[in-house]
Amino acid sequence: MREHRRRARWRPAFVLLTVLLLAGVFLVRLTDVQVVQADALRTASKDRRSVTSVLPGPRGDIVDARGTVLATTVTRYTVTAVPWIAAKAGHVARDAGRIATALGVDQATVQAALTADPKSSYALLAKQISFSRLEKVQALDLGWLYYQAVSKRTYPAGAVAGNLLGFVGADQTALAGVERAENTCLAGTDGESIAERGLDGPPIPGSETVVTAAKPGGTIRLTIDRDLQYYTQQVLAQRARQTGAAWGSVVVEEVRTGKLLAVADWPTVDPNTPSKTADTDASALGSRSFTAPYEPGSTMKAVTASMLLDSGAAMPATQVVAPYRLMTADGADINDSEMHGNEHLTLTGVLVQSSNTGISQLGARISDATRLAYLKAYGFGAPTAVGFGAEAGGSFGSDAPDWDPQTRYATMFGQGLTVSAVQMASAYQTIANGGLRLPVRLVDSCTTAGGAVTAPANGTAKRVISTTAAGSTVRMLENVATKGWLRADVAIPGYRVATKTGTAQEVDSSGGYSKDYLVSMAGIAPADDPTYVVYVALSQPTKLNTSQATAPIWQKVMARALQAGGVVPSGTTSPDLPTSW
Repeated sequence: MREHRRRARWRPAFVLLTVLLLAGVFLVRLTDVQVVQADALRTASKDRRSVTSVLPGPRGDIVDARGTVLATTVTRYTVTAVPWIAAKAGHVARDAGRIATALGVDQATVQAALTADPKSSYALLAKQISFSRLEKVQALDLGWLYYQAVSKRTYPAGAVAGNLLGFVGADQTALAGVERAENTCLAGTDGESIAERGLDGPPIPGSETVVTAAKPGGTIRLTIDRDLQYYTQQVLAQRARQTGAAWGSVVVEEVRTGKLLAVADWPTVDPNTPSKTADTDASALGSRSFTAPYEPGSTMKAVTASMLLDSGAAMPATQVVAPYRLMTADGADINDSEMHGNEHLTLTGVLVQSSNTGISQLGARISDATRLAYLKAYGFGAPTAVGFGAEAGGSFGSDAPDWDPQTRYATMFGQGLTVSAVQMASAYQTIANGGLRLPVRLVDSCTTAGGAVTAPANGTAKRVISTTAAGSTVRMLENVATKGWLRADVAIPGYRVATKTGTAQEVDSSGGYSKDYLVSMAGIAPADDPTYVVYVALSQPTKLNTSQATAPIWQKVMARALQAGGVVPSGTTSPDLPTSW
C-alpha cells in the first residue's frame, strides 16, 4: 500500500518533467527555425513563390559617319502558354484560332502546341513577334498566356556594309566584324527582375519588380558613308558578275585623314540573314578587303618607283633599256606580259608601259634590306591600325630580305609578297599625302549610353618618303592615266587623275602559280590636290582577265566620291613627262 502511494506521488512529477522536456525541444526547434535558419528559410520560401528573369541590356547602335543607323537593337516578344489551364478553361480549339489570327500563323500550329501535353505548364507559341502583334494577343485577355521581352539585332540597310558590320548570334553574342571587334563598347549590361509565382506555377501578371535595371551599350560611329558604300557595292557587284569574277574588293580612303569612306566586298552578306551566305560561301562572311592576302601585281611598281625617287637612286626621267625578257647575272628570269623588242624607257615610261624588266633593273639600285624597310614603313607585313577581325598582315616570304634572285625581282613588281586591299589603298594614301602615312581608320568613336565619347587609339602619322618624292610619283602616275592603254576608261571630266593597273598570277593550293589572275587598279584624284584614293581588285575574272575589268569600277566610284565630297575640279592639266628616249 505504501509502495502504491509512493508511485502515485512521483507520477505528476514525471509528467511535468516530460512536458518540460518536450517544451524545451520545441523551443530549441522554434529558435532554430525562427532565428538560426530564418534567412535561409525565407530565401527558400521566396524562391518557391517567385521567379527571377534576366532583363537584357540592349546592344548599342552602329552608325555611319553621318549618324545613319546601320545596326540597332529592337525589342521582340516570346509568347508562351500553360496548356493545363487552357484545357481546364475549355474552348481550346476556339482560343487557338483567336491566338493564331492575332499572331498571323496557322491555327493548327497553335492548337498542336496547346494540346501536345494537356498537363504541361509550358508551351511555346511564338518567338520574335513585334509589339503590334503582341498587342493583338494581349487584347484576347487570356490569363494563361505569358509574354517575355527579348532583344533582336537588326540591320536596317540590309547588306550595305554587311561584310564590315559582321553579325551576332541568336543570344546576341558578337560573332564577326565590327560587332565583335567593338563589342566592349556595344555590349549592354543585363539587369534582373523578380515576379511572384502563382499556385499554378507561372508568374503572376503585374507582379514583376525590377531588381537591377539593364544598361544599354554604347554607339559606334564608323567613318563609312552609307550612300557611297551602297553605290560602291552596286558598281562592284555588277562588274564582278559581268566579268565572272570569284570575288572583288573596293576601298575608298580619304587622303588627309586616313578614313575609310567605303569598303565594299563581293559577294556581300546581309547580316540579318548571315546563314544564307554561309550556306553558299562561308569565306564571304567577313571582309576580304581586310582578311584576304594576295600578290598585288603591278600596282606595287608605283611603290618601288617612290623608293627610287626618295633614296635618290632614280628620277622620273632616269633611262633604262627594257627588253621583253631579262636574264639577270644572279640567275633570275623575268619577262613582260606581252612580246616586244628592246624599249628605251624612262622611269615614267616604265610605269606607263608597266614593264617588269624595266622596274627590275632600276629597282636593283636599292639594296634588298633598304627596300624591305621601305615596304614595312608603308605598312606592308602587318595588320592596319583598324584591328579588323582575322585581318591579314601579308608577308614578304620567309627569307626576306635574303630573297632568292627570282623573288628579289618579283617583289619589285608585286609578285612574291602578299598584301590586303586595305594595305594597298593605304600605300597610295601615303603617296597622295606627300609621303606621310596616316593610320587607317574605320571606327571614328564610341559614345556610351551616358554620353561620354572616346576615340580609338589609331596610332600616329609616319613619314615614309619625302614630299618631293611623293609629288613626283603622283605626276608619273598621272602620265599613266593620260598615256596608258586604259586612258579613256579612267578619265573623269574636269579632274586630273593618277592611276596604276595591276595583273598578278594567283597562287594555287600547292604554292605554285595557277592559270588564274587577280587584276587591280589603284588611283588618286584630283592629282593636283589629292583628296581620295580608290583601290579595286577582282579575283579570277574569267571573262576579262586584265585590268580593264577593274577600270569602270574605279572610274565610277572615284567620280561619285568626288561629286559627293563636293571636290572642286582641277584648274590645270596633267604634266607631260618624257616616257622614252
